[in-house]
Amino acid sequence: MPTIEIDEDTDSYLAFAAGIAGLTKGQVVARLVNEVRARAESRPEAPEDPSGEPSTVRIYADYAGHRTHASFVPGPGRIEITSGPLAGKVYKTPSQAAREIVKHYNPDVSPHRNGWSFFLISGTAAPLQTLRHR
Repeated sequence: MPTIEIDEDTDSYLAFAAGIAGLTKGQVVARLVNEVRARAESRPEAPEDPSGEPSTVRIYADYAGHRTHASFVPGPGRIEITSGPLAGKVYKTPSQAAREIVKHYNPDVSPHRNGWSFFLISGTAAPLQTLRHR
């Protein structure tokens, strides 16, 4: 049977988690590995059209009780807003688009946002960040 080496603190936390879950330490590790594998397999691919250009990915952001739909263009990372009062606007980066959404709905707060975590992929609700380095 294969073995892994871990430090004492990790072993203590693993034993604690196993005790709470009613599992062995090996079962806890197996579940964690399966969860990571499932997340990796569920990451959506950014398909390419026949011309070799990246296709758009449908995304959305929920802010201040409003859902804004948009399209993400891999490669350049451009965001095209497709719904709401900012529909038709195009932004060079996800963060620029996120800042404009925040400014529109809540002008009294700092608009600085990380657009890669602000936007979610339609259908999976995975953060846009999962497509960042593709």
